[in-house]
Amino acid sequence: MAPSAIATTTEDYAQLSLTSHYGGDLHNNYGNGVEHAKEIIGQAFKQRVDGVDGDTCEVGEEDAFFVADLGSVYRQHLRWKLNLPRIKPYYAVKCNPDAQVVRLLAALGTGFDCASKAEIEQVLKLGVEPHRIIYAQPCKTKSHVRYASQHDVKQMTFDNADELYKTKQLYPDAELFLRILTDDSASLCRLSLKFGASLNDTGDLLQLAKDLGLNVVGVAFHVGSGASDPEAFLKAVQDARFVFDQAAEIGFNLHTLDVGGGFVSESFENMAAVLSSALDANFPSSVRIIGEPGRYYVSSAFNIACHVIARRSIVDPVLCTQSYMLYLNDGVYGNFSSIMFDHQHPVPRILKSGDRFLYDSAENQDGCEFDAARAGGVTEYSVWGPTCDGIDCIAEKWTASEALEVGDWLYFEDMGAYTKCSATRFNGFTDAHDVVYVCSEPGAKALLAQ
Repeated sequence: MAPSAIATTTEDYAQLSLTSHYGGDLHNNYGNGVEHAKEIIGQAFKQRVDGVDGDTCEVGEEDAFFVADLGSVYRQHLRWKLNLPRIKPYYAVKCNPDAQVVRLLAALGTGFDCASKAEIEQVLKLGVEPHRIIYAQPCKTKSHVRYASQHDVKQMTFDNADELYKTKQLYPDAELFLRILTDDSASLCRLSLKFGASLNDTGDLLQLAKDLGLNVVGVAFHVGSGASDPEAFLKAVQDARFVFDQAAEIGFNLHTLDVGGGFVSESFENMAAVLSSALDANFPSSVRIIGEPGRYYVSSAFNIACHVIARRSIVDPVLCTQSYMLYLNDGVYGNFSSIMFDHQHPVPRILKSGDRFLYDSAENQDGCEFDAARAGGVTEYSVWGPTCDGIDCIAEKWTASEALEVGDWLYFEDMGAYTKCSATRFNGFTDAHDVVYVCSEPGAKALLAQ
């Protein structure tokens, strides 16, 4: 039997009776789904933290933990289908390889963008057909290519001549996508610094592939992770059209365009409108279009709770002010690695202060910026991780209306992208944290129960 849609890696939370009543038209009911999600996320947080006594608990019981709403992933999929009906999503597993997320997306029929043998293996073990996987790694390990060949994962990318010779040797039947260079200067993470063939080189690469008897079937691009400029998609699509025409002159009949990732939830509709218009203007309906969304699907689905393990008072004798340094049991070497690697700025929020449970309360509506005009009514903090490294800082300045102490809890939203996937065991701290799964969507719950 499949795992419950409401479970944790260590305990079963089904007794919460988290039944969603959200449904119907996405435009009219999206807000209702989000509000219902808040309710059940709050219940899951409360049940977990209320069961922890910092003075008597065993080692690990007070560790940071996630609450993940799989209903959020489901809603994001509906938004994708509504706004980008022409593009089949291939989820970027590297963003968050959470087993339940991957299982839900597999049940929803998405494809998968895999960057390594381990990611391909994870997806195949779920029964996903090989043709739903693209090995979207332009510079691949030889043994990983052999593994892909052995398991009939034919779609893969390249951007250089050496990769073509490698493919000829190891997997001559592969279906190749030429990855082209894009302008990703407005993205959070610039991938063009590492991957992508310039338009000056694409003709020579296509000719070499033809001479080697390889099967080039499409073009791929990526406007950068966390892209902010919709116009980047317009230029990339136009460049892809140029390469399609180049390939036709050489004798290839390309049939697929991979528009990569870069989608963020906040600007998704605007991005989708620009991209859809560009695709319709440059590619007929006979061309298959795929994309590689990652953070778009999972960023808002995961929330993390962290325990305040220590507090240090800082007194300024000149200004006669007092602030505090809060130390949490997770930091930039753990699930907050997104601060270093993904340029994120997680906002602390109070989950539990003393006996008061404050999830999604008015006390959490203020931002993390210090407002000097209101300094008399708030306490100023800096928030730090547990390691002995000075760069392990989560927030240099944050204000709250509560006087927090050791044993209290904070939580952070939007922690699903490039967080636990890059956590380390630096200083001996764990890189494995429980995930409490809830599901605010009956459709997702039904799929996971199959």
